[in-house]
Amino acid sequence: MSCSHLSTIVVVTPSADGCEECLKTGGWWVHLRLCRACGHVGCCDQSPSRHASAHFAAAQHPIIEGYDPPEGWGWCYVDEVMFDLTAYKTPHPRPIKRWVEG
Repeated sequence: MSCSHLSTIVVVTPSADGCEECLKTGGWWVHLRLCRACGHVGCCDQSPSRHASAHFAAAQHPIIEGYDPPEGWGWCYVDEVMFDLTAYKTPHPRPIKRWVEG
């Protein structure tokens, strides 16, 4: 199966240094996913709140990237297919901050 939404992949600026909604509510996540249409950072489906899937349901942006740090793979929610983002020469956004140095 192939993905019919590859044209929606753009270089994005991540919306937060972790799951945007979990950071606001004090929640936690297992892995992060980056929306490659708008830059929303949400938690994966193994996380309690599943914010990346909720973002897809609300915004209908089809493609996410594994983002913990940027992993190079993509997933299309609509076509239910995983693929190698590096094959599409889409630059990775900046990695998230894992800790504050001080």
